[in-house]
Amino acid sequence: MVSTENTQCTASVGRLAPSPTGRLHLGHARSFLIAWWHARSRAGRIVLRLEDLDIERVKPGIIESTIDDLRWLGLDWDGEPYVQSSGIGEIHAAATALVDRGLAYPCICTRKEIQAAVSAPHGESTETIYPGTCRGKFASLAQAERAAGRPAALRFAVPNQRVRIEDGLQGVREFDAATAIGDFPILRRLGMPAYQLAVVVDDARQQVTEIVRGVDLLESCARQWLLQQALGFEHPCWWHVPLVTDVEGRRLAKRSDDVSLARLRAAGTDPQRIVAWVARSLGIEAPGRVCAADLVSRFDITRVPCAEVRITAADLKDFGLAQTAGDPN
Repeated sequence: MVSTENTQCTASVGRLAPSPTGRLHLGHARSFLIAWWHARSRAGRIVLRLEDLDIERVKPGIIESTIDDLRWLGLDWDGEPYVQSSGIGEIHAAATALVDRGLAYPCICTRKEIQAAVSAPHGESTETIYPGTCRGKFASLAQAERAAGRPAALRFAVPNQRVRIEDGLQGVREFDAATAIGDFPILRRLGMPAYQLAVVVDDARQQVTEIVRGVDLLESCARQWLLQQALGFEHPCWWHVPLVTDVEGRRLAKRSDDVSLARLRAAGTDPQRIVAWVARSLGIEAPGRVCAADLVSRFDITRVPCAEVRITAADLKDFGLAQTAGDPN
């Protein structure tokens, strides 16, 4: 059994790490405010990273819009915004190091082939667990690509061990790495880094010690923990906050522009009303309008409720929106 405990975050460095694949919405605003308050309430640093490696989904102008949204909420960060693609060389170097040590291997399987594999089980994740078809099959990426006649990916060879994650809000979670996770991609075809490796390398690069993000990313912890272990990086502390849903109880999504911050800005919404709404959702007494900086001294992450937060019609009216959340028209 291996574990990670939330006991090492004394000189804290937090991070805001939005991906420019769509507009930020109220759920992002809540998570980012919590992350910002948590760092600033203990005189910690916070860095901003724009995770733009999902090039097929990155939309023009969203990086600028994202920065505008965060500033509009009253958030700041230490140093200049870091664009993830600018450091792709270091991520590739980490992937190469894993291959050289026998901890990663080339994979030529397509998604369709993996899903069609009868032996592919499903673990705790909703994703299909890779059956290990290519593990030990090829000596190099070049050999794999010659054999398949198409680009190959790289997969991390997950060890046969259990991983114990202690989350500051969600409690202890245990994962059987081999059966619940399986070998996962660290480089996609054509050499583009996969999310798990990029995040781990950049968190180490930026000396991030604490990660506050949505609970939908909790399943990523075990993968990231294993990569941190393999690369010799320190493990950060994790807090996964509940999600925000619309008036119908549906999870907010970038693709439908659900209560996007850009839409709220365009409607003339006072950002201090959003800050006050987030504060009240955390059990912090706040007036109808309040500046984010004014609540730093009152924030305590141990008091963050673990239940989902639903936007109400009254909230929308307070924000100056007559339509229901989730209706893009």
